[in-house]
Amino acid sequence: MGKAKKKVSYISVPSQIISSLSSSSLHSLLVSPKKSASSPSSKTLPFFSCRTLASFFLLFILLGLLTISSHLDRLSPHPCNSVPPDRLEPPVMDGDRGSWAGEFWEQPDGMGYRPCLEFSDEYHDASAALVSDRRKYLLVVVSGGMNQQRNQIVDAVVIARILGASLVVPILQVNVIWDDESEFSDIFDLDHFKKVLAEEVHIVSSLPSTHIMTRPAVERRTPLHVSAEWIRSRYLKRINREGVLLLRGLDSRLSKDLPSDLQKLRCKVAFHALKFAPALAELGTKIANRMHSKGPYLALHLRMEKDVWVRTGCLPGLSYEFDKMVSDERKRRPELLTARSNMSYHERKLSGLCPLNAQEVTRLLKALGATKSTRIYWAGGEPLGGKQALQPLMDEFPHFYNKEDLALPGELESYAGRASFMAAVDHIVSERSDVFMASHGGNMGRAIQGQRAYAGHKKFITPNKRQMLPYFVNSSNIPASEFNRVMKELHRDSLGQPELRTSKAGRDVTKYPVPECMCR
Repeated sequence: MGKAKKKVSYISVPSQIISSLSSSSLHSLLVSPKKSASSPSSKTLPFFSCRTLASFFLLFILLGLLTISSHLDRLSPHPCNSVPPDRLEPPVMDGDRGSWAGEFWEQPDGMGYRPCLEFSDEYHDASAALVSDRRKYLLVVVSGGMNQQRNQIVDAVVIARILGASLVVPILQVNVIWDDESEFSDIFDLDHFKKVLAEEVHIVSSLPSTHIMTRPAVERRTPLHVSAEWIRSRYLKRINREGVLLLRGLDSRLSKDLPSDLQKLRCKVAFHALKFAPALAELGTKIANRMHSKGPYLALHLRMEKDVWVRTGCLPGLSYEFDKMVSDERKRRPELLTARSNMSYHERKLSGLCPLNAQEVTRLLKALGATKSTRIYWAGGEPLGGKQALQPLMDEFPHFYNKEDLALPGELESYAGRASFMAAVDHIVSERSDVFMASHGGNMGRAIQGQRAYAGHKKFITPNKRQMLPYFVNSSNIPASEFNRVMKELHRDSLGQPELRTSKAGRDVTKYPVPECMCR
């Protein structure tokens, strides 16, 4: 019939098939043939003629081809109806499945807990009067590293709320260890901080002219674990009288067990108000995206700096020279030892009080399912011993990077020597990782744990050092398969499932946001 070939998606239907399906044969399929009035019933023609049967058969083939084409069309990429990239399942690499699939990357379900900051009616009723009061102001000087400062800023907001005072943007004390002179707005997004907390606490950048000449009441060291009632009884009269209260030495002094509304306020500050400054957030996000560009990654916070070994009373185990260096420093400055000075190094180690070294981290990760192709971002300061200290990890996991490895030329130059900036970048990349693990506790590990729980219970591995180290010592007598099974069993309850803050007294709600700040 001279028709051109008709293309349907990826399959061409032959013209012979099209031409054979004439209008008359199609009509014979769709309309029942009428009996001839002049012909007796015994001579009626069969319902299907040979031509009709052939046409039916050809139509059946055509419909089958169209069905196959339709399926192929759905499976093939198409510029108009393709699935957005973020909805696609990550591909599984051939050979070593550890890169993009496997048990190691499985995420906990979170048991249905989601963020849930619902303040009481009494709290809401009191907010308007507290926020509009301009008679008293709270000044706070926060110290330590960036994550330590975050904790104190959270407490400063809560104390201002307890006292009904306006909060002056916290002053970051110059860090004498790292010589960092960063201000609040260098690290955190000040406008966002004020906006998010506008209904909770009145926040100002500096004292108003009415109070600039006021001699503040000063508290240089708040006792440990003080309650909201203690804060009121100790400071309320003084701040009402002087108009300005200055707090120093606030580090982790406020009780972890506060009334429900104040616990929720802590979460609101930590998880909503304290965002990093735009330039820092952009840099951290770029580096995280470079890690993600080839699949999921593990963020590993290695606490292997010299001061960590000295303060914990532990030894790095690199060589006699490095162990002696740490021991001598501890003898010269015994005040640096944080606790339990009567315990020997070995007793501390077996009690789980020491950071894991690179060899121990490597063995644990392998036992938990990390493979040679696992991509690792390591956060933290320069370890004692430099690359030598990291060699076991680098040998087993060649895809091993830090911010210096991933930054483009010049990206980190403006932040050189600014420890808080560098810690913020590590914080952002770690927060965005698929799996996170710290070799020891600390402020960053606690902050990341809480944020990952609040963000949907992203996988967080807490090394069970106290129970696993005896197996490390005797591992030569244990088959590898049994060693791996034991390690997985020991860490089954610490792989990111929500742990109730109320199951143990004195836990920080910004580390354990269930149940005060999350609900089902």
